[in-house]
Amino acid sequence: MELALRQAKARLSELVAAAQGGERVIITKHGEPAVELVRFRRRGGIDFEKLDGARQRLGIKDDYTEWPEGFDDPAFSREVLGIE
Repeated sequence: MELALRQAKARLSELVAAAQGGERVIITKHGEPAVELVRFRRRGGIDFEKLDGARQRLGIKDDYTEWPEGFDDPAFSREVLGIE
C-alpha cells in the first residue's frame, strides 16, 4: 500500500493495523517514498541461525557438550581469565 502523507494522516490507525498484519505500507511526500511502516519486532534472545553461520565462518566444528570439571566454580573463571 502506498499513499501520500495527507492521506496517511487521515488513515493512520488503518495503516498501523495493516503494517501489524505484515502489509508493506509506504508513505510518500511530494510523490517520492519518504517512510515505510513496518511491524515492530522485539529483539532479544539468541539467533541460532546467525550463531551457526558465525561458527561455520570461523571454522568451529565441535559442540563442546562436555564441560570441564568445576566450570561453575568462580575460581575456575578467574583461572580462565588469567586473573590468578
